[in-house]
Amino acid sequence: MKRLLSAAVLGLALLGSAQAAIDTYEFADEAQRQRYRSLIEELRCPKCQNQNIADSDAPIAMDLRAEVYRMLQEGQSNEQIIDFLVSRYGDFVLYKPPVTTRTLLLWYGPAGLLLGGFVLLGVVVLRRRGKKSVGSSGLSADEQQRLAALLSQRPTNQTPQDKKDR
Repeated sequence: MKRLLSAAVLGLALLGSAQAAIDTYEFADEAQRQRYRSLIEELRCPKCQNQNIADSDAPIAMDLRAEVYRMLQEGQSNEQIIDFLVSRYGDFVLYKPPVTTRTLLLWYGPAGLLLGGFVLLGVVVLRRRGKKSVGSSGLSADEQQRLAALLSQRPTNQTPQDKKDR
């Protein structure tokens, strides 16, 4: 009974801390609500790094959601809102940063690494093939002569019955 009571208290304590704040904003129409949702889902939380501000419970994400709402109510466009947030937090707040000289490595680095890996693999395969063709068997001259002598002694016209009799 004591364990059951302590488990219930622990469960209630954890449940109380798991509640998240829900933003309740009033919008003029459904189109404005959709603009708000799309904006907060495409902007990254500066603190959480791998969450958008819609999913983050960080205080800065709540502030950014309020800021986006305020700017929407003022009638600013999506580009103006994004430009304002980028000017304050940098390209990091965007899940898809623009292609600039500073972000070239970010955009094309993975493809370059993959291409470099394929080139390296091709070089390794070609080198191995080249080594096999130069010394095809890897045998010394004496060993090659012995092998040739053994192969010449082997009867060539054996039937399956002959092999079975041996």
